[in-house]
Amino acid sequence: MDVLYVNLKRSHSNDMIPASRIDQAYDNIKEVVIRTPLMRNYNLSKKYQCNIFLKREDMQVVRSFKIRGAYNKMKMMHPDTLAKGVTCASAGNHAQGVAFACSALKTHGIIYMPTTTPNQKITKVKHFGGEWVEIRLVGDTFDVANKVAHRFSDDEDIPYIHPFNDEDVMAGQGTVAKEILDDIDVPLDFLLVAVGGGGLISGAGSYFRQKSPGTKIIAVEAEGAPALAEANKVGHVVHLDKIDSFADGIAVQMVGDKTFEICKEVVDKLVLVPEGKICSSILYLYNDEAIVVEPAGAISFAALDYIKDQIMGKNVMIIVCGGNNDITRTEEIRERALLWEGRKHYFIVRFPQRSGALNDFLSLLGPDDDIAHFEYTKKTNRDSGPALVGLEFKRKEDFQPLVDRMIENNINFEHLNNNPMLFEMLV
Repeated sequence: MDVLYVNLKRSHSNDMIPASRIDQAYDNIKEVVIRTPLMRNYNLSKKYQCNIFLKREDMQVVRSFKIRGAYNKMKMMHPDTLAKGVTCASAGNHAQGVAFACSALKTHGIIYMPTTTPNQKITKVKHFGGEWVEIRLVGDTFDVANKVAHRFSDDEDIPYIHPFNDEDVMAGQGTVAKEILDDIDVPLDFLLVAVGGGGLISGAGSYFRQKSPGTKIIAVEAEGAPALAEANKVGHVVHLDKIDSFADGIAVQMVGDKTFEICKEVVDKLVLVPEGKICSSILYLYNDEAIVVEPAGAISFAALDYIKDQIMGKNVMIIVCGGNNDITRTEEIRERALLWEGRKHYFIVRFPQRSGALNDFLSLLGPDDDIAHFEYTKKTNRDSGPALVGLEFKRKEDFQPLVDRMIENNINFEHLNNNPMLFEMLV
């Protein structure tokens, strides 16, 4: 598998969040935050020949860990400051946490979200915030919404609740680690944490470094939004010009400067996972484990295949960080999974304009090959007409034999999967 699996350039600047501060955060939030289940997963443990435990933050009141940091931040604010109201920017989960906190603490919130945010998350923000929040959709990415929210905060002198680059927020997220270490009855060898801006891994990693220093901490990042990986290359945070926003909960163009310094202290390894692999993991978790997760919640499961040799026989903890998946994305998820697995391929096939030409093509397909897409318009003044054909294979190994048969039978075709311009235009 082609994957980046590297050491972070370690720092010893002592920027970690003190464990005592995380303990205090836990006292602040325990009345409103669910102490989510910690469970050993039988099937995954058997598959990877180790003990895999899941911290089920997808079962949190807002279906992600984000309520922890948002509520702690607002709880730590002076009442006069909180009375002004708050603002934030979020791709969804942080917005839900802030909305819930606004309703619980009876303060108004202006929440900026990218226009690309799934409707399911927007609806949930409205549900949790009720009359206490106003949603403003702006920009195509979190970073654009973030800039607008910052400008609004400065202009109106309203406190800004950062989704990750804030020590009170990190301390709140670190309470996940406190619960893990309080509830687990075996020493943990590995902790896998999804990374976007770095708030969760900074808080949880800080607590583990102080309370369970023998645990290796693995940061897991989406290949299409490698903000931490790129920062690691050059030794400082960088702004990515273009990202894949599919894993919206962790798709940021730049990690926080504070979180990056902490990551250099606490993270042992970094794994970059392709978005297609994330999609395959979402489908596996739904079909085989009855667990509904969003892309950010699935990414640590997706990373297991890349570190399976290291974790064999070990105790492994995965923070299932979010379950806010929009059902309308199911077809997109399935499509991206099939493409990544090599089981779906698209072709332009130029059929001769004669009877039987289509049947000649169909006779080349294997017994398990399925035509999933077919578009054809007859051109009466031409000798041949192009068709867009999508084929789904039961096994990826069936693809090349079909290509060989098409070549042998002089089928005029072009494979689109490796032609990004045509693929994005036609599929």
